[in-house]
Amino acid sequence: MRIFAATFLLLMSFAVSAQTNDTIPRKKITINRIAEAPKIDGVLDEAIWQDAATATNFVERMPVNGRAIPDSLATDVKIVYDDLGIYFGAVLNDPSPNKIMKELTERDDIGASDFFFILLNGYNDRQQSMQFIVTSAGVQYDAKMTNGMEDSSWNAVWYSDVNITENGWVAEIFIPYSELRFPEKKIQEWGLQMERDFRRAGTRYSWSHVDNKKGSFSIYDGEIHGIKNIETQVRLSFQPYVSSYLTNYAGNTEVNFNGGLDLKYGINDAFTLDMILIPDFGQTKFDEEVLNLSAFEVQYEENRAFFTEGTELFTKGDLFYSRRVGGAPSGRIFLNENEVIEEYPSTVDLLNAVKVSGRTDAGLGIGFFNAITEKTYAKIKSETTGEVRKELIEPVSNYNILVLDQRFGGNSSVSLVNTNTTREGHFRDANATGLYMDLTNKANTMNYFAGAEGSWIMQDETTFGTELQARISKINGKNRFQTGLDLRTENYNINDLGYSSFTNYVMYYAGYNHRLLQPKGFLNNMFLNFNLQHRRRLEPDLFNNFVFNFNSSFTSKNFWNFGGGFETTPFGTKDIYEPRVAERHVEVPAYYDVWLWFSTDNRKKFAFGSVVDWYKFDERGRGNLIIDLDPRYRFSDKFKLFWSTNIVLSDKEEGFVDLVEDEILFGQRDRNTIVNSMSSDYIFNNKMALNLTFRHYYSEVYYSEFYTLQRDGELNYFAPGNEEYDTTYNSWNLDLRFSWWFAPGSQMTLLYRNAITSFANESHLNIGRNFDQLFDQEQLNSLSLRLSYYLDYNRMKNWFGGRKNTPASNTSQDGLSYRKFKEQSFMLP
Repeated sequence: MRIFAATFLLLMSFAVSAQTNDTIPRKKITINRIAEAPKIDGVLDEAIWQDAATATNFVERMPVNGRAIPDSLATDVKIVYDDLGIYFGAVLNDPSPNKIMKELTERDDIGASDFFFILLNGYNDRQQSMQFIVTSAGVQYDAKMTNGMEDSSWNAVWYSDVNITENGWVAEIFIPYSELRFPEKKIQEWGLQMERDFRRAGTRYSWSHVDNKKGSFSIYDGEIHGIKNIETQVRLSFQPYVSSYLTNYAGNTEVNFNGGLDLKYGINDAFTLDMILIPDFGQTKFDEEVLNLSAFEVQYEENRAFFTEGTELFTKGDLFYSRRVGGAPSGRIFLNENEVIEEYPSTVDLLNAVKVSGRTDAGLGIGFFNAITEKTYAKIKSETTGEVRKELIEPVSNYNILVLDQRFGGNSSVSLVNTNTTREGHFRDANATGLYMDLTNKANTMNYFAGAEGSWIMQDETTFGTELQARISKINGKNRFQTGLDLRTENYNINDLGYSSFTNYVMYYAGYNHRLLQPKGFLNNMFLNFNLQHRRRLEPDLFNNFVFNFNSSFTSKNFWNFGGGFETTPFGTKDIYEPRVAERHVEVPAYYDVWLWFSTDNRKKFAFGSVVDWYKFDERGRGNLIIDLDPRYRFSDKFKLFWSTNIVLSDKEEGFVDLVEDEILFGQRDRNTIVNSMSSDYIFNNKMALNLTFRHYYSEVYYSEFYTLQRDGELNYFAPGNEEYDTTYNSWNLDLRFSWWFAPGSQMTLLYRNAITSFANESHLNIGRNFDQLFDQEQLNSLSLRLSYYLDYNRMKNWFGGRKNTPASNTSQDGLSYRKFKEQSFMLP
């Protein structure tokens, strides 16, 4: 604790002395106001473009960092603005226009395409920008970028179109102020970065040069000047929806109709309120369920749009796991004699949710989140009388998050986060608070991080736990390092609104990595990473493990990616979690892990990736083999198919089985898991898409011997294996989705869904019998239709005689990119 306090005070001294980083020269452009908005059609033929300020002299960012763009790829970007928003006209030359890569994809997926992107930072603080990308196929991609990290779950309504010309291609873009955040000032100075990706050659060029030797991408923003006295319109939009579900399960067919509303309101130019009333998540992507034999719950990805869009403030400190809201009930059921559970809901209904977020001119970010969930009951049946009673398993519950995040010094911040869960009645309540400092020195060569968290669980009595973190990192040059510590007490628990697994430990770690900053030999880039980690149980003190890890990544000149690594726990592990009982541990022998991976050039129509990973334990016959196979084929610019097979063969692993009276029962087991998944897209045009997604997960567990766990962590033979704990588990999901983006921000989705699961207390089933057993189970078949329509307050005013001269009203729909596609990550290197 004293070490941490000293580190915290040291970092505070850095915070006090930090100054805005002005050592990096900033490229600047001054733009002009226009009186009449251009038509967004990919043709820059209006008079306003002739005298527009033009950004030129792009510089190669990768693979050869710092080289001037060749004349054959000259890129000129014209920029203007008015009271509605800002306009970009990018002319991107290409000596072979007929060879421009332009794959049609769904929204937020780049694919095998050239693209042009814009980063706008209304606060000019070099930390968070709004990112807008348009591909040579006209596909939109948008995201929020914070210190070089991208959040593509954010979706905005903006307008773009592209045009292939005899000299290359043109991208014309209009970004309304309603999608940006900036202070209330008469004279605006924004951060600006623009890049062009030339996919055919695998090169990327930025307007403001990005030096890859140090710092994050965002500190190299240029500046845009000239925006002044803008009269921004009211930022108010509605997105009502209606949906209908036809569901068949266990011979019962149900028809449901739903309706609700999403609302977005700009409290001012900086702060936004998001509200969802009567939510409908029935078309959310299915969870990739697994057979979980570990000591901790599985953390599933969040797929509900309201909980993924614009949540960068709420993820500070990792105290917020949004799946808790509307997740599994928290209550317990106490059965009377001869009673059984007839129905136990797996989720809780969400009544409404609200987010308020923004940032002041002084750099203070404020985020507030609130959600309320409905009462949830289980049905319990008496086997004697047949009577069915209800028992409350989740009361009306309120979830709150408050975040204060102060930025300073160009790329540093101090954050305070509080989460609270309050349940009606005698159910448990919870609170967690975290304080974090993330500091980077003026030269952008060193980063310092410290964090402190406390958790309080209130039920009958209050239980308090804490986590402390500290880290120092060198972030410049080809040789970089980091070292730090992480400590959690036994009672640390944020699981009412966050996610925590390992507790009661202190961990020390250090890492060194070496990278190529310029292409060399047959390589475009190289990353070599060496890591050490030592973990101990905190109370009572006990060695847990010592891990050495080496991993590498290479990209060749022909854009093959490959690498590998090695990991070992040379002294074995004293696992304090697998026994599921406090102050007990199990001895796990040392392991040696070797892996190799590669992926071919994804610019090609056919690409293939593979991973082979082999664990060998210091125990005869014990080991794991993991194989990934990922072929993918692009039949045309409209149609592509991805397949993935993952195989995990685990021999003679030893794990927890059950608690039998006063004994902890372990078993030696063989476990085989095979996962096959497929995704296929057919993009009809820039408004219609058909997507098929399939996944089959299969896992079998066979127990050969059972043991009892001794106090010293050793296992004593107990009994031979039997079928009581053997398991075969299948999960089958298929989604067929048709999407039509019929207006800006508006979407119709028709979805067919088929889902089956099977669980059997037996193993070694042959393929035929396994599938017979799977398809003998009850199947969920669902056909749903959802229609949402985006309504902007200012456009609604125009319907009744308001201002007519806007890009949305003087431009035909065919001249705009209005698509609303699925969310898929694309990370900037």
